Amino acid sequence: MIPLADYGYPEQAKRLLAMCIWPDPASLDRAWARYREDGCLLFGRVVSSELAGLIGIREENTGEYELLHLAVRPSDRGHGIGSGMIAEWMRTRPSAQLIAETDAEAVGFYAKIGFRVYSLGETYPGIERFRCVLRKREPCCEG
Repeated sequence: MIPLADYGYPEQAKRLLAMCIWPDPASLDRAWARYREDGCLLFGRVVSSELAGLIGIREENTGEYELLHLAVRPSDRGHGIGSGMIAEWMRTRPSAQLIAETDAEAVGFYAKIGFRVYSLGETYPGIERFRCVLRKREPCCEG
């Protein structure tokens, strides 16, 4: 993964970020600006010289991490880019816990890659949301 704070092609990153949010210019600008804040990080995966996926994470004061955004270019979906970015993030954190909130459309993806899924109920009329939690596994004790 590469950090996207100084990525030379911000339009590629913004195009992917737009897949995660309400699609209007003001929302996109707010989301993009969020990654200029301390504790908010934006990374990407490049495939064939094009940004194929991005992951946005915020570090909480508790040592937990919140997955803010995850997007993969439609033509690159199903090739492990999203799950690979999550796995890489978890490998580089000593005792990470990654938390995501999602909808019914994406909850299967998170469950498939090891997140524990908890229903938040209908947070909006007719729309069920889910809290997904991935904890780094403790190393097994030898003995």
